[in-house]
Amino acid sequence: MDWLRIAAFVLLIVYHIGLMLSPWDWHVNGEEPVEWIVYVLVAMNPWRMMLLFIVSGYATRAVLARAPSIRAFVRSRSARLLLPLIFGVCFVVVPQPWIELRQKLGYAQGLGHFWLHDYFGFGPRDYHTLGLFHLWFVAYIWVYCLVVAIAAALLPEGAQRKAQRWFERALSGWRLVVVPVAWLLIVRFLLMPGASPTNHVATDLPGHLIYLPAFLFGFGLARAEGMWPDILRQRRPALAMMIVGYALLLWRMAGNPGMDWLKPMHQAELGPASLMGWGAILLLLGGAERWWNRDHRWRATLTEAVFPVYLVHQTLIVTIGWWLIRHNLGAGVEFLILILGTAAGCWAFYEAGRRIGWLRPLIGLSRRQARPAGVERPAPPARSTT
Repeated sequence: MDWLRIAAFVLLIVYHIGLMLSPWDWHVNGEEPVEWIVYVLVAMNPWRMMLLFIVSGYATRAVLARAPSIRAFVRSRSARLLLPLIFGVCFVVVPQPWIELRQKLGYAQGLGHFWLHDYFGFGPRDYHTLGLFHLWFVAYIWVYCLVVAIAAALLPEGAQRKAQRWFERALSGWRLVVVPVAWLLIVRFLLMPGASPTNHVATDLPGHLIYLPAFLFGFGLARAEGMWPDILRQRRPALAMMIVGYALLLWRMAGNPGMDWLKPMHQAELGPASLMGWGAILLLLGGAERWWNRDHRWRATLTEAVFPVYLVHQTLIVTIGWWLIRHNLGAGVEFLILILGTAAGCWAFYEAGRRIGWLRPLIGLSRRQARPAGVERPAPPARSTT
């Protein structure tokens, strides 16, 4: 599962680079947007965040299994998530609103003045700057870790085992395809019709109704050895769902390549997006099980680097993109520079951070430098022989 987690965050970087080059409104946009990129973005949009929450739930189960107590788990998760979140909001993401204000509203002050006087609201202003930006995901994961910690503290072990067995039965065989899609349709058509996630953790009911079940699915999957054969068997139905869903979305986009998925979806997109999204998830899980379920000397290092890379990647994309749009190098060259520059910057951020003791916890690493620990599939509980 480590390799799928690494790939999910790499795809997120590619997605955000695509946003910068696309006609969709983002933090920074090129002068000559490339319209065909939206077809790639729409192909990723229905499943990219669900996948991130699934792999995060899977990793959380491994961390909880290693924790000596629920209290220790909460302390560990809070240190590894809240410290980087605060550090990221106060320092790492600051260039993003500054660049956005300069490009879109003609803000004239430098970055230092902006950080000291405007970013935190120390002076009068008529615009909002301080925010989580892409770090909203970290806040959600921390809240969901608290949810599973509370459940683990309140439920006796017997009830937890029953819940795990219920999870495996409820999603066995054909139910693995039908039940999640049905839930997505219920949320999007009945419970929150037409609503999109807001990425504000305190008020985002549409998001929590999708992201929390995805997180819990990953959490349950980490101890459900018997579900993996079902995931592999459902690859053909999953592929058909993904193809049909994407074809319907392309049909909706015909003549309107600028259709913006960053805004609330039209009812006609909700069904195809649900089919395509869960179909892609099952395909990716099956592919990870069949082809990526092996170790490599780079796996542990890349697994450790994922969180620091996530913290800094969007700031790098926005900063590099802002420089590029003033030089008019063409979309192909811009894409290449964005990929190489973001990859190099992310790796430099990780390498520098992991070598400086006091900086390690601020970028989501353990305080002591050690061999990075992966989140391979936790061992199932030992079966009784009596």
